[in-house]
Parts: sequence; structure tokens; C-alpha cells
Amino acid sequence: MAGILAWFWNERFWLPHNVTWADLKNTEEATFPQAEDLYLAGPLAFCIFMIRLVFERFIARPCAVGLKIQANGPQKAQPNAILEKVFNAITKHPDEKRLEGLSKQLDWDVRTIQRWYRQRRNQEKPSTLARFCESMWRFTFYLYIFTYGVRFLKKTSWLWNTKECWYNYPYQPLTADIHYYYILELSFYLSLLFSQFTDIRRKDFLIMFVHHLAAISLIIFSYVNNMARVGTLVMCLHDAADVLIEAAKMANYAKCQILCNLLFAMFAILFISSRLGVYPIWILNTTLFESWDIVGPYPSWWVFNLLLVLLQLLHCFWSYLIVKTACRAISKGRVSKDDHSDIESSSDEDDSPPPHQKHHSSAANGTNKNGTNGYLTGAPFSYEH
Repeated sequence: MAGILAWFWNERFWLPHNVTWADLKNTEEATFPQAEDLYLAGPLAFCIFMIRLVFERFIARPCAVGLKIQANGPQKAQPNAILEKVFNAITKHPDEKRLEGLSKQLDWDVRTIQRWYRQRRNQEKPSTLARFCESMWRFTFYLYIFTYGVRFLKKTSWLWNTKECWYNYPYQPLTADIHYYYILELSFYLSLLFSQFTDIRRKDFLIMFVHHLAAISLIIFSYVNNMARVGTLVMCLHDAADVLIEAAKMANYAKCQILCNLLFAMFAILFISSRLGVYPIWILNTTLFESWDIVGPYPSWWVFNLLLVLLQLLHCFWSYLIVKTACRAISKGRVSKDDHSDIESSSDEDDSPPPHQKHHSSAANGTNKNGTNGYLTGAPFSYEH
């Protein structure tokens, strides 16, 4: 184990040439980032998750009720023992052959069985009220941490001159503000990483999982090798657009469509300008070029910049989805659907129970000839960071 730890914490990987861990030990004159500081993020992430539960129960939920957001979820499927057994034990997405077999067994047409499966899948999804509470929690945290970051950074020299991130590197003292900022951000992203498995599952689950891993890796990397100054810039820049997208979700759940459209437009402008403009020109320029000139590259420098470039690729992907949603919204007059919707739906769904007699029709193959068999927005946006 000692050999593995020695290999992992190899100074030639983590630190610039001629710098050792002993050089970055805390003294009475200066405090530097220590890897063990990050252990605090684990229990703090759990505390943040518990605070979220309390917040959603006693603050967000009353707000949702005040806005007349219903607690009931999607329409429930009619109880059916045979379909329920297949749904739980075999598949939640039956193929055409199985649909035909169930159709003969139940004497229902295929389209009715498809509708039952859609309703049954939706039945497991959270209600609009639950989604509102989730978004209100994220909105509150992002607003707080972004406000804190702006108030802290406007007093620093490296906000106005990014070369200050690298002068005297890595012997830059760790301030209490930077330490608090880092630990809180890391704890929040850890809580997001684990709560992603219990939160509303969206179509970009894997992409968001990669994003959270990249964010956590960037925070840890930049803290351990004391790239904390540029790290604070990255975190603050990313928190800005998240405030607006969560606010837009909340407006959508509250059925304030005009406000939702306005907030989404503001979010789209801020996201694209900051992630495709400010981020590469301001952040990547200093981490790739200014640091090269002042400090020079070393192994963890390459890893850190690789993660930053990966984040930029995610920015491009999300920007494409945002533009796609915006174009659709302009053509329809409002933000109504996108590729990250939560609730499956179809135009053939209604409130009538499934018939007990088989109806032969041209739609027996389950194809929606109106082309609306897809996803209906419950929470139209899940872009983050």
C-alpha cells in the first residue's frame, strides 16, 4: 500500500520541476492546500444532501403548493396482473413479438398495450411538485454559491489579470475564502453525483454523470497542485448560467410560460456566450498558454488541461441542444419540448380505461401516424454547468 501511495503521489507528476511536497507544507507564515483537506468533503456532501431533504420538505414544497403546483403524478395505468408481471420481471419496453403475444393473451389491441406500458413507465416518475422542489433546491444553492464567488473574486487580482494565477506558482498561500469555496463546491458535486441515481432520470444521464466526474476531478486536481486561483474562476463562470436554467424550470412547472421563455432566452444567451466565448478565451487561454510561458508544462498540468478541454466539448454538445430547443421554441412560440424531457407521452393517450375487447384498427402496429409518439415536456431543461 505504501508503494502504491508513493507512486500515486509522485512529485514529478503532481508538481512542477524542482518542487517537492515538503516545499508546500504549512508553516506559521503561509498555508498551502493539502490533499487531506478534501476528506472533509465526504461528510459535508452527506450533510448537504440532508439539508436538501429538509429544504425540499419545509421550504420548496410549501412554495410549490402556494403556486398551485399539483402533487399528483402522471396518469396511472389500469391494474393488470399479467402486464405488471411482465413489466417487473421481464421488460419495461416490450418488442413487437411480445406485444403481439400479450395482445392475443389479453384480447387487447397492440396500441392499448403500448399505451399501458407508457403509463406504467411514467407512473414511476416523480410528480411536477417533486421536480419543482428539486429545481428550487438547485436554484437556491447556485444562487448562493455564485453570489459568494462574485463577492470573493471581485477583490482578487487574478480576476482582472489571469497571469496572476501563475506568478509565484505553486507558492501561492491558501486563503480561508478559497478553502471554503473549494470544499463547498466539491461537496455539492459529490452530493449531485450520488443523488443522480435517485433524482429524476433524464435522457442525458450518462453525459451528466461524466460531467460530474469531470467537475470533481478538476476540483481535486486544481486543489492538490494549488491551481486554486484559476479553479475559482472556472467554478464561478459555470455557476452563472445554472441559476437561470433552474429558475426557468421552476417557471415552467408553475405554468408561467412567458417568464419561462424569458428566463430560457437569458440562459441560452449567457450559456453560449460564457461557455463558447468567455471560457475558451479567458480560461483555456490562461491554462494552456499563459501558464506555459510562466510555469511550463508538467504531467498533472497536461491532465488538468485535458479535463478542461473535455469540459469544453460538453459545452459544445449542450450548446447544440440549447440552440435546437430555442429554434423549436421560436417556431412554436414557446419553449415546449426538448431532448431531455421527463415524461413519455403520445397523442393517443386519454383518460379512458383500456377496452376489454380487442379492436382491430390500422394502428394495431403501435405507430402514431401523427408523429407525436415521443416525449412530452415535464421539465424541459436539464442542462447544467
